[in-house]
Amino acid sequence: MLNQFEIGILDWIQTLRNPLLDAFMPLITKLGDGGIFWIAVTLLFLIIPKTRKTGVFMMFALLCDVLLCNLMIKPLVNRTRPFVVNPDIVLLIAKPYEASFPSGHTAVSFAGSFALYFANQKKLFCGALVLAVIIALSRLYLYVHYPTDVIGGAILGIICAWLGALIVRQILKKKEATRDSKN
Repeated sequence: MLNQFEIGILDWIQTLRNPLLDAFMPLITKLGDGGIFWIAVTLLFLIIPKTRKTGVFMMFALLCDVLLCNLMIKPLVNRTRPFVVNPDIVLLIAKPYEASFPSGHTAVSFAGSFALYFANQKKLFCGALVLAVIIALSRLYLYVHYPTDVIGGAILGIICAWLGALIVRQILKKKEATRDSKN
């Protein structure tokens, strides 16, 4: 029942297809491929001394994401992708072969953007969140994820950013305690 409802939503989204979005959505979704954009931003932040702490927040969020999303939940749930259920759809990108739930593109995008939030980079967070939402919507437009895959990915990404922040704050607290005990 849920699958049919979600296929209905995806089919409605297909009525919005046009040449501009058909060109834009595959490009925007590439930013989430393998988390490459978020990894690149993280590495950039880690390299620059002034932004290194933010980079550490992002690094731990992305590590939590890859562990929970790609190594645990996707194989456990093993959900079939919508284009398999509706083979009449013409895909604008190569067929992804891993499981559908949760959306890895969405999870890594929300993990990266919310890591900025937890690192108190509110201005950067706003732009990153807009990008994360557009990447998530691209997965629906491209018919490679169900709406619940994207919602699940967003929730998982936020949880991963929160867990990453929790870990970083614990490390910083221990580091500070060690420094204080030496003085």
